[in-house]
Amino acid sequence: MFDRKSIQSIQLTRRRLLQLTAIGMGVTGAAIAAQQWNRVRSQQVVQIPPFPTDISANGNGINPMAMLREFDYGTVKRENGRTIREFRITAQTNELQLNSAVSFVTWNYNGRVPGPTLRATEGDRVRVVFLNQGGHAHSMHFHGIHSAEADGIKPVHHSTTTIYEFDAQPFGVHLYHCHIAPVTRHISKGLFGLFIVDPPQGRPPADEMVLVMGGYDINDDNRNELYAFNGLPNCYMQHPIPIYQNQLVRLYLLNAIEFDPVATFHIHANFFRVYRTGMTLTPSEETDVITMGTAERHILEFSYPFPGEYMFHPHQDAIAEAGCMGQFQVIPPT
Repeated sequence: MFDRKSIQSIQLTRRRLLQLTAIGMGVTGAAIAAQQWNRVRSQQVVQIPPFPTDISANGNGINPMAMLREFDYGTVKRENGRTIREFRITAQTNELQLNSAVSFVTWNYNGRVPGPTLRATEGDRVRVVFLNQGGHAHSMHFHGIHSAEADGIKPVHHSTTTIYEFDAQPFGVHLYHCHIAPVTRHISKGLFGLFIVDPPQGRPPADEMVLVMGGYDINDDNRNELYAFNGLPNCYMQHPIPIYQNQLVRLYLLNAIEFDPVATFHIHANFFRVYRTGMTLTPSEETDVITMGTAERHILEFSYPFPGEYMFHPHQDAIAEAGCMGQFQVIPPT
């Protein structure tokens, strides 16, 4: 598997990459590597500023700083002339320490909230091996186009496994979540994540990152008391996100907040280009605030011309002040 980190660290040329892969994997493996190279060839020229990767406040066991740029491309296989991306997901129940005073029992995928950011290319065959160890019936429902058999609305009982298989289509920014009633409770407990389907031709080079907005109903009154980007309230206020001055940022943004009908997203001192649902290569508008209902998601692109720290948050101040707030730290390129 050739991900962004490995490409950046060893800076292989395309020819050398295919030579090494052909030696180690044979002609079929080289073909897979060629396709993977098409996905990451633009990413190798993007420098990412150094940032702490050990953020796990109060013993949470999750790392929002690492989540920013973690993309799970699955295990790549070749079957009957097609690329198969196999993902293994386990539903679990874990306690998450939201701050020094509040803990929350989550239902989650792979021990984290949000679940892993799954990524494929349009036309790939996606195979998700789903094991439920969460103590309740759960499932995985993917947004996108697929058959009824892969729709993920049937309960998967505790200690059982099922397989969802479908073609990755259309390209864009989608999501997955549990679809067992009451769906709002299962999602609000943490069973959601982002599913990115890249266009076959890829997108221009950018520093790519993921922000998922979520809420926490900590007293079971069907109202959120705390909110967060990527799982932990106020993490990115306490640990600003480093980005380089004048470098294009591509932000995959998902509103997964239950109980609140809408949430906005706003960045300070700048504007962003909006690619609605990510299903276009041409921006639909340019703005500094966008309104999103629950499950809406978009790609936002921007760059900062001046160094310094700049806030981002929903423009519902109560949501922002209850933990859904962060900062970009813009630094000159080295």
